[in-house]
Amino acid sequence: MAGLYVHIPFCSAKCAYCDFYSMPLKGRNTGEFIDALSRELDSRRGELTEPVKTIYIGGGTPSALPFEQLRRLFEILPTDEVEEFTVEVNPENVDAGLVSMLADSPANRVSMGVQSVVDSELRAVGRRHDARTALRAFELLRSGGIGNISLDLIFGLPGQTLSSWQQSLETLLALGPEHLSSYSLMLEAGTRLTAMVNRGKATVPSDETSDRMYGLLCRRLAEAGYQHYEISNFCLPGFHSRHNSAYWNHTPYVGLGPGAHSFDGHRLRRANMANLQRYLEDPTDCFTTETISAEQLSEEKIMLGLRTAGGLDLNDYRSACGDNAADVLLRKAHPLISDGRLQNAGNRLIIPEANWLISDRIIVELF
Repeated sequence: MAGLYVHIPFCSAKCAYCDFYSMPLKGRNTGEFIDALSRELDSRRGELTEPVKTIYIGGGTPSALPFEQLRRLFEILPTDEVEEFTVEVNPENVDAGLVSMLADSPANRVSMGVQSVVDSELRAVGRRHDARTALRAFELLRSGGIGNISLDLIFGLPGQTLSSWQQSLETLLALGPEHLSSYSLMLEAGTRLTAMVNRGKATVPSDETSDRMYGLLCRRLAEAGYQHYEISNFCLPGFHSRHNSAYWNHTPYVGLGPGAHSFDGHRLRRANMANLQRYLEDPTDCFTTETISAEQLSEEKIMLGLRTAGGLDLNDYRSACGDNAADVLLRKAHPLISDGRLQNAGNRLIIPEANWLISDRIIVELF
């Protein structure tokens, strides 16, 4: 079993760029929600055919939950054999009380969304914290005994320049987090930020500038000793995200909560409805299932594998998708290998880091 994901659909306020399923926390009965999570977990224990090794509590904003409900959540989860237990937090929620509670809990990893240390950029996307709050939150976590901290940064924010991006990058590097995730801003349909950009109320950097930001990111983190193990993820040796790595390896996981997804490691996917009211009414009957086709399985394994530094294991691909699919893949890969866009190393197809900016185009050619 790859792990267990728990989706907390509450936030103090929704960021302008966010398209994850979430809603304002104010006025919600969080105790009722934890009760529903417990009921869903009880109904699905039969799917946990192997001990749970990783847990990831995401959202939304898990740290926005009242302490007593977060503690209750920790108590109901199967943590006896867990090796990595991550909780997402936002800087504005981090105080001495939260840190003490996390330090005394089964959680051993914290992921915090900083996104930028330039206050104007944070305001432009509706973040509720400023740079000072984020830096103080990190110090509270570290001094409180949290020894595995992952920080998030976004490049391509409205008003961001190469210089201000470097400022954010250097500031977080100076903190020495064990892990850093960095994503290009995506203008998702239906978000406030997309509407603002479409109306000319906000301007984002050009693709060329965003590409330069990504190049700077890769170069500086390599110089600082971080391993670039997935397109958007970097870690100090030994601190890769085990939970997320399992997603990219196409291994099974169970997702709890409204909007969460699950995968059995073969062909069956489950999607919990992104509907809190339906979920609270009956969390055991609030989902759809899909058996993915052989073509979908092939494309997913290619896409996920080639996002990583380890690449796509051709033996695993052949075992999952068949000899014919593997032979077709190798034929399609041949010209890409010849011109250097792909490598075949140790029976693994790998996109060299220098080509990760064009990885989507390379991957599509293999479908």
